[in-house]
Amino acid sequence: MRNRRHALALTLATAATLAAVPASLPAAAATPANSPAAKAHCPQLSKKLTWFGDNRDRLQQMIDERGRCGSHRGHDEKRPVAAFDWDNTVVKNDITDATIAWSLRHDKILRPASWKSTSKWMTDEADKALTKACGTKVPVGKPLPTSTDTDCADEIFEVREDGKTMSGGAAFAGEWDHRHTVPQYAWVPQLFAGHTVPELTSYAAKARKQVLAAPVGATQTVGTHEIPGYARYYDQQRDLIRTLKRAGFDVYIVSAGSEPVTEVWSKSVGIDREHTIAIRSVLDRKGRITTWNQGCGDVPVNKGEAIPYIDGKRCWINQEIFGVKGTSAWDKQDPSHRIALGGGDADTDVTFVGDATGAHLVLNRNKDEVMCRAYDNADGRWVVNPMFIEPLKQKPGLYPCSTAAYNVPAGGKGPVLREDGSVVPDQVDAVF
Repeated sequence: MRNRRHALALTLATAATLAAVPASLPAAAATPANSPAAKAHCPQLSKKLTWFGDNRDRLQQMIDERGRCGSHRGHDEKRPVAAFDWDNTVVKNDITDATIAWSLRHDKILRPASWKSTSKWMTDEADKALTKACGTKVPVGKPLPTSTDTDCADEIFEVREDGKTMSGGAAFAGEWDHRHTVPQYAWVPQLFAGHTVPELTSYAAKARKQVLAAPVGATQTVGTHEIPGYARYYDQQRDLIRTLKRAGFDVYIVSAGSEPVTEVWSKSVGIDREHTIAIRSVLDRKGRITTWNQGCGDVPVNKGEAIPYIDGKRCWINQEIFGVKGTSAWDKQDPSHRIALGGGDADTDVTFVGDATGAHLVLNRNKDEVMCRAYDNADGRWVVNPMFIEPLKQKPGLYPCSTAAYNVPAGGKGPVLREDGSVVPDQVDAVF
């Protein structure tokens, strides 16, 4: 198990130098673990909560087979592992957006020495736009008045949300592996540089209280941006996590958000800090967040090159859960060193969810690459469910799996390929 990382304070100078599984998942197959006698004492998913089609039965079968009532063993004869994305997988809506929105409305973003220093990929255009919008009158390291300065709040949120300036220019440019990171995601913890972890935790907690109290469907305004103003834990996912834990699974959260923010939320579904994996900021000698991140695999301490994003989520799971080090952490492991259940909702989750040996649970948000994998259902173990709150309507047309759904490492889109190299055909949206 990994050591606690927030206690590791590094200076910026230091940072700078520094069992084969069945081929298919049939619906409610008659196995010993599913016999009436076995079910009498095996943890069961609630039948009072609604799932699409036979999804509950399929997930229950996996739990019975892989959990304490089944014959399968976990990694290295230890407990089987389940891993979930957070935003729009365990909760409805985005907790990072909620935290940033609260912070902007309460003047919690500190003015950096230069905006360009906050991200290695920030463009001159974005640096100038942020400087113009937020001004230079506030001393470096002091709070920007974003609660009243609409232009500043707008510019910050637009860079975070779309990677663009308010005038439409690119906020980030250069080279990065598009399956290891995305600059605007990496920028979020960098945006909170200068704060301590307890301070950021308190902002997240206050934002959480606000959005949980707001009615379903509520919106809020950040600058001139209108975004969702509420969040809800999905009852079905709470129940699934609870049942998995009772059945002997080790359950983790793996998110592309900031780790202190994710931890505020994950504890309410029984996931502690040691089982919450997200972007980990390096702290300075005074315990303040810096623009540096802890690394994964063969990537050392860095400025955002290796966050839990697409293939990066696989790397962090392999490294932190299964102890795989170095370059190998980026590779798909043998079945005994992979998760049994993966749950996600977007292309950011496609790799780790696809690595699962028991079930690949996807909440349908019409994201191309993950839905191509899910509907292709190559191993018969993909479980697709509409969002439990405000589900989307059927996507018109086809998912462009054969041409433009795969996120290419160098940027752009390409065809989604199966492990044998064959092309996944375009798919119809069938679960909505």
